[in-house]
Amino acid sequence: MRPAILNPLFAEMTAIKGVGPALARQFSRLGIERVLDLAYHLPAGCIERLRVESISSALEGRFVTISVDIAGHDKAGPKSPLRVRTNDADGNELMLVFFTDRGGYAQKLLPVGERRVVSGKLERYGAALQIVHPDHIVMQDKAEEIPRREPVYGLTEGLTNRRMRMQIEAIVERLPDLDEWIEPSLLDRKKWPDWRTALLDAHALQNENVARDRLAYDELFSSQLALRLMRQAARRQGAQALKGDGRYLDALMATLPYRPTGAQQRSIAEILGDIGSKAPMLRLLQGDVGSGKTLVALAAMLSAVEAGAQSALLAPTEILARQHMATISGLLGDIDVRVAILTGRDKGAARRQILDNLANGAIDILIGTHAIFQDAVDYRQLGLVVVDEQHRFGVAQRMMLARKAEKTAHMLVMTATPIPRTITLTQYGEMDISRIDEMPPGRTPVATSVMNQERLEEVIEGVARLLNSGGRAYWVCPLVEESETGGDLAAAEARAALLKARFGEIVGLVHGRMKGPDKDQVMADFQDGRIKLLVATTVVEVGVDVPEASLMIIEQAERFGLAQLHQLRGRVGRGAATSHCLLLRAPDISETARQRLKLIRESNDGFYIAEEDLKLRGGGELLGHKQSGDPVFRVATPEQISALVETARDDARLLVENQGGLAGKRGEAARVLLYLFERDEAVGLLRSG
Repeated sequence: MRPAILNPLFAEMTAIKGVGPALARQFSRLGIERVLDLAYHLPAGCIERLRVESISSALEGRFVTISVDIAGHDKAGPKSPLRVRTNDADGNELMLVFFTDRGGYAQKLLPVGERRVVSGKLERYGAALQIVHPDHIVMQDKAEEIPRREPVYGLTEGLTNRRMRMQIEAIVERLPDLDEWIEPSLLDRKKWPDWRTALLDAHALQNENVARDRLAYDELFSSQLALRLMRQAARRQGAQALKGDGRYLDALMATLPYRPTGAQQRSIAEILGDIGSKAPMLRLLQGDVGSGKTLVALAAMLSAVEAGAQSALLAPTEILARQHMATISGLLGDIDVRVAILTGRDKGAARRQILDNLANGAIDILIGTHAIFQDAVDYRQLGLVVVDEQHRFGVAQRMMLARKAEKTAHMLVMTATPIPRTITLTQYGEMDISRIDEMPPGRTPVATSVMNQERLEEVIEGVARLLNSGGRAYWVCPLVEESETGGDLAAAEARAALLKARFGEIVGLVHGRMKGPDKDQVMADFQDGRIKLLVATTVVEVGVDVPEASLMIIEQAERFGLAQLHQLRGRVGRGAATSHCLLLRAPDISETARQRLKLIRESNDGFYIAEEDLKLRGGGELLGHKQSGDPVFRVATPEQISALVETARDDARLLVENQGGLAGKRGEAARVLLYLFERDEAVGLLRSG
């Protein structure tokens, strides 16, 4: 149950005086549903108001506060703007312009012959200097009420900055005083204010850098504490120790035409050590595109089967699930391990047969989409869960999957998207990490080029030469079809039609809106060589393995995230032929986009690209991927995450392992913090005791 002291913060917006249903809907468009959301809607910037005695062209573009005498009102017609002529202390004319003046409000506020203090942005219109809709108009004796620095908030249609500021001021002074959850020595070292003062200062633009750092730390600490509690709870529950005898794993290694890399061997050893323990494994396997993660995962699953347990491999898409099925079946060959696949497409008798075999133990390894963890799916003895993490399950979802087992299943999460270290800590802080940083034999670097989209005909001629020599290629577009909002984008359907007119039936099209069987048929035709040129959306980003394909063309490349570009590029370079990736860009792109394309052109190292991309982007979605399981931070910027997350991790570990967890005064304060930031996975633990 949420601590009572937080209840006012979780009240709906209509609980604030002056906020009715209509205004609440406007706030809702900004994601502000409750008082808490409004309190954390921090200023996006500020207005610096310069107090001046007289105006001049040197002040154009600045916000000025000035005392003026009202000389006259000009209004040419009913639909014309109201222009109020004024003069400053030196007689310079300043025009105040009102495009709307409901009820003659501005005329009443600015009577001819009177003096007023006005404040707003000074602009030039023809030969005249003017302020359009002044932000402040007050009597001379109220001049000091006009702030010199004023917060500017993110807004939506129908909400003004003044209205936003009014509503925020109505709540921030009534924020509750909360007990301190930050380690006292850290609080003293950083000179941070308490939580309430930090929010007040951030909105008042006082000591805002210190205040925002404090608030960012709160978020990071709550996230790290939740991860630490989840890890502790999982390990307390226990798991089956999966100590295999090596018969299947040895057989697999004996059939491989190559020796696993040192990084693969190291990762396998780390994983087998984990699953051989009664403490549930929580491990992230990071490996660049083509580094051999599937082999490592299969080694772990075989060891689980040797120990009498079942394994489950969860893929984010049906295409990837079927690719895993094909790859794993090929690696196993004649090894007597029973593998099956289950997706949302499987219905009726076929589905029932799979479920029966799973429940009675006739299936050793089940591969599939989210369908393999639905309520109706029962395992005889699930011991290991492998999640291919392209879509980032959050912590709570990962734990839900692990609990499909009689005891907690061991969990291995794989990601081919290189993740900077600081982001790894926020997304996977409860996990140990194995990293495959070597490429297996036969993987050659892909040569990458950037070309102006206007040279499209040259590109098509190059594709013709490749196809004539027996090669295969991908052509990736950002949209499926033309739309009113994105008509300038290359559309997969339109591009496929153009290329089919040139090359005939050897051109295929695949995209996410196609039915599963249709997608499978196109992919099978491409793998078998009946299709030579595959036009696609990012549905081919992961899991597609066609070694004969040696060319990847990506249109409007500047519109893709770097991780997507790196993943797409990883679809080629899988065979013996030299492979190329061609990034087609618009004629005019931003400097940041230019730098990102330069980065991917110059490096094939996904980990390096990830770190550099984080520096280039600053804020925004990690590598262009907005993931459903990512922690949502209201305040913390990438820079603050980099600076503070390791301290937050260490502080969370200290509290949980050495200071009694959520017991004691600091623990009780931390419990409030978890509810404040709605760390649902940890809140669930609190509710269950």
